[in-house]
Amino acid sequence: MRTYLDFEKSIAEIEAKIEELQALAESSDALEMGVELSRLKTKSERMLQDIYAKLDPWQKTAVARHPERPRFRDFVASLVTDFVELSGDRTYGEDPAVLGGLGKFLGRPSVLLGHEKGRTTAERLKHNFGMARPEGYRKAVRLMDMADTFQLPVISFVDTAGAYPGIGAEERGQAEAIARSTERCLTLGVPMVSVITGEGGSGGALAIAAANAVMMLEHAVYSVISPEAGASILFKDSGRAKDMAHAMKITAQDLIGLKVIDSIIKEPLGGAHRAPERAISTVGAAVAQALDGLKDLSPDALRAQRRERFYAIGRLENDAA
Repeated sequence: MRTYLDFEKSIAEIEAKIEELQALAESSDALEMGVELSRLKTKSERMLQDIYAKLDPWQKTAVARHPERPRFRDFVASLVTDFVELSGDRTYGEDPAVLGGLGKFLGRPSVLLGHEKGRTTAERLKHNFGMARPEGYRKAVRLMDMADTFQLPVISFVDTAGAYPGIGAEERGQAEAIARSTERCLTLGVPMVSVITGEGGSGGALAIAAANAVMMLEHAVYSVISPEAGASILFKDSGRAKDMAHAMKITAQDLIGLKVIDSIIKEPLGGAHRAPERAISTVGAAVAQALDGLKDLSPDALRAQRRERFYAIGRLENDAA
């Protein structure tokens, strides 16, 4: 059963009618029902186009958090063959919030990394809702070291509200682990491409997204802090999260202008959650194209390109000097 967001109530009503008519068509005049079904489907698509063309940042945040959006395991299942998952940081333990391993991405041997939120309640608890602890980022560093050793490109899929802020994580060096992971991204001598697929929250996202090419799905969000947490700090009221979302410039459309990201990957009509396989295929094509553009660069050139793209973030044209 599809999950509808608050601003999709009108669409939910029409699609409920469509389902009713489809059921009736099996026992009634199929021709007459077919005409009405076609009319309702056309109306539904038009409403989706209108609504999704005008989403505000808070609505985009809701879409980015939709439980049916593609997850890391979905991308791996569709785009990667011969995947071998690698676990543990060789220091403390395994963190299921960040997954990774080796595989052939559309036939190209690669190292894959990504946050995994899970879908069912049990999976979400197992993966800690995609909020990684220090061992998750130390595992990411271990896998990036392997990528450098064997000259394999790194592809990361980012979808997290942020790194886990619990006491145990802080005691084990959360800030240091995030810093080391970010540093390792920046010092890689192989191509790295990152895709913000849902939420890109704070350092927990940046730790595996300091890449040569950073892309966002059309309705994803990427921010220094979640709107709720930002509102709690600045306004002492998490209920003002909507105001915070508008103020922070967290959408792909805002961030490409600030040079935080390099490109926007278009989603199917109504969001990636409505046609996940099509969205995954589009992401795969975009990542492959980005890797093709980086494959002939030397290790030094890759590091220099990565450095310059981050120096350029937020810079105005007359600041270049």
